[in-house]
Amino acid sequence: MKLSALTLVLYAMLFGCGKPETSVQPQPAARIAVKTAPAFLRHVQAAFDETGTFVADESSNVAPSVAGRVLRTPVNVGAFVNAGQVICELDHRDEQLRLQQVRAQLTEATAAVRQAQVRVGLGAGKFEETKVPEVAAAQANYESAKALARQAAADAERYANLVKSGDVSQSAFEKARTQQETAEAQANASRQQYEGALNATRQSVQIISSSEASLDAVRALVAQAEKALADTYIRAPFAGYISARPVAAGEYVALTNTIATLVRIGRVKLQLQTPEQRAAKAKVGMSVLARVSAYPDRDFTGRVAAVNPVIDPNSRIFILEAHFSNNDGALRPGMFATARVLLPGGEDAVFVPRQAVVRDKTTDSNLVYIVDHGRARVRVILTGAIEGDSIRIASGLAGNEKVVTSNQAQLFDGAEVTL
Repeated sequence: MKLSALTLVLYAMLFGCGKPETSVQPQPAARIAVKTAPAFLRHVQAAFDETGTFVADESSNVAPSVAGRVLRTPVNVGAFVNAGQVICELDHRDEQLRLQQVRAQLTEATAAVRQAQVRVGLGAGKFEETKVPEVAAAQANYESAKALARQAAADAERYANLVKSGDVSQSAFEKARTQQETAEAQANASRQQYEGALNATRQSVQIISSSEASLDAVRALVAQAEKALADTYIRAPFAGYISARPVAAGEYVALTNTIATLVRIGRVKLQLQTPEQRAAKAKVGMSVLARVSAYPDRDFTGRVAAVNPVIDPNSRIFILEAHFSNNDGALRPGMFATARVLLPGGEDAVFVPRQAVVRDKTTDSNLVYIVDHGRARVRVILTGAIEGDSIRIASGLAGNEKVVTSNQAQLFDGAEVTL
């Protein structure tokens, strides 16, 4: 039986046409050429690294002292205001009218008190009730009546002696005694008039005292009206920047509304979340170096100002607060910062060249390759401060390794390398 050509081809493919079997040998992988540099130890100041957030030195949600409708808001977000500057004005027509009313009452009450004082002699030096015109006249009449009574008494006594000697008649003596009694009665009546004038004057003085108390009450009403008017002008409690202004003209605001948020950032505070195991090391006055992403190559220097004595029982951290001078306004509240708190004394730290550190985007971590017996090995590391061309390794290396500084993109853990 003859086989077709197609059948022969298929047979050859399936059974190899009787050729001896051969096996494919794998080719050895090529070594990757790399450059290396030694990790090294350097004596540095003792420190620990933490992260935190900058907050304003002072922050105030300014609220109105009185409710009302917003008339105008003369400041915008980002504006710098001085202490006492008006940041919002409320409608104050009612307060102005009330102030005018009580000021008129004050003028009237003041005039009434002054008139009563002048009437009784107050206000012209030291007050003496005997110098009041009515009292002075009554006193003069009383003194005159007393003098006449004394003269009449002397005449009656003289006539009594003359009667005994027979020089005058009994009728003359009776007439003299009648004149004495009349003069004494007039003197008594004058005394009563004088005392009545004194009492009336004293009552007038009491009335003046009461009027002065009423005048003080009106003055208090004026002060209240002036304060109510002043409260419609909402002023900045301190110098700073407006970070929020949630109201606009025409809105009605209550006492609980926030007119504006004012922050003072000439000095800022960095609140570092610190693990409890560092509580014994944290002390007020220690230096702090901080960096923010907006200025990656700039170190900001501050100082620990407060150590919170309470540790959060859930997170096991406490807040370490450092103050930073911020005259140029580079640091802004809300910025995230990495900070190094400098401790007394020193320690040995591991450093490697900056080009040795590789950022793994997949795991969001830093790593280096070291050379171990001709192979590359991955070490996941935590980095610290950058000093020139070197970077500090906080953990992951011992300081006696050789780290790869080139061709890291071609490497993997276990790859054979050649120097």
